Amino acid sequence: MNIHEYQAKELLAKFGVPVPAGYAAMTVDEAVEASKKLPGPLYVVKAQIHAGGRGKGKFKELPADAKGGVRLAKTAEEVRAHATDMLGNTLVTIQTGEHGKQVNRLYITDGVDIAKEFYLALLVDRATGRVAFVVSTEGGMDIETVAHDTPEKIHTFDVDPATGFMPHHGRAVATALGLTGDLAKQAQSLAGKVYDAFLGTDASQIEINPLAVTDDGKLMVLDAKVGFDGNAMFRHKDLAELRDETEEDPAELEASKYDLAYIKLDGDIGCMVNGAGLAMATMDIIKLNGMFPANFLDVGGGATKEKVTAAFKIILSDPAVKGILVNIFGGIMRCDIIAEGIVAAAKEVNLSVPLVVRLEGTNVAQGKEILANSGLAIVPANDLGDAAKKIVAEVKKAA
Repeated sequence: MNIHEYQAKELLAKFGVPVPAGYAAMTVDEAVEASKKLPGPLYVVKAQIHAGGRGKGKFKELPADAKGGVRLAKTAEEVRAHATDMLGNTLVTIQTGEHGKQVNRLYITDGVDIAKEFYLALLVDRATGRVAFVVSTEGGMDIETVAHDTPEKIHTFDVDPATGFMPHHGRAVATALGLTGDLAKQAQSLAGKVYDAFLGTDASQIEINPLAVTDDGKLMVLDAKVGFDGNAMFRHKDLAELRDETEEDPAELEASKYDLAYIKLDGDIGCMVNGAGLAMATMDIIKLNGMFPANFLDVGGGATKEKVTAAFKIILSDPAVKGILVNIFGGIMRCDIIAEGIVAAAKEVNLSVPLVVRLEGTNVAQGKEILANSGLAIVPANDLGDAAKKIVAEVKKAA
């Protein structure tokens, strides 16, 4: 689960991390009122979407030479003009793709005179199973270019969970940033507080870019991106309330209501499979046969008829889907339950694309009988290879 920048900063501030003063705004008038609460004379108006690259982004509805999603203002009227431009319009960045994201929230924050920008992130290192620091002296909007062109400028080290964050970790951060004296002490303190925030919220990522040195010698977080481990949200009811469902894919949001693992992809063959490994193999074999999967969808090991019906509807909600491949290996999952769900969903949505079903395992004979007697144009398959060949052939035939 991801949250907006303003929420991330409010959260980090609770752990003692220094952030500029700022207020969220949902309307133009709220943005103007927010600026009046800040000392000024410089304000920053920031579009709030779950994507990076906002500063260099472009709004679909505005002229090509219009400014991006992060703008400076010196008066309340300039804040009003920027807020009017942004709210309700679609911001396209390097991370949103060409479709962009609609801006429904703004963050009005106090302007800061910047002497130097850095990059600091914490994430889980999958290779070691530890929390890792990623630090660079090259912070700002071009961090992706730095990572690609000059990776030696990015320093990474992890923290042993047996000891937790230690003073030498703070010194390593300060050294990597080239800081000395009081700024080094600030860096050590800030790194420890961010680590505490990471563990205390069950975060999966905390990215601070930029971490800035101000003209008056203060280290401050000017932008932050925070994501959480969704499996840990039961421990953090307060954090779960920060979820902005308008930022999520509608199909993925619907899938989460039924505890389905669904990810939309760019292909045209819809997939419904039980088990993540089998789902990956199914997608691979579709590509091997010359077409591309439209989604990853794992119904899990104990799906009900209702759950399978919901999964089917979610797949068909994607207009790009030209055919569906169902691949079920029934262990805990019973093939007859899957079959009943397939038949119910196909009848309810008036199925109009080819459907190939491969069933194997518990109650497979009953499942195949249910499909055969359904009166629907369901193509049975003997194995995964046979299923992939048949769905590709059926889609090409229907084209």
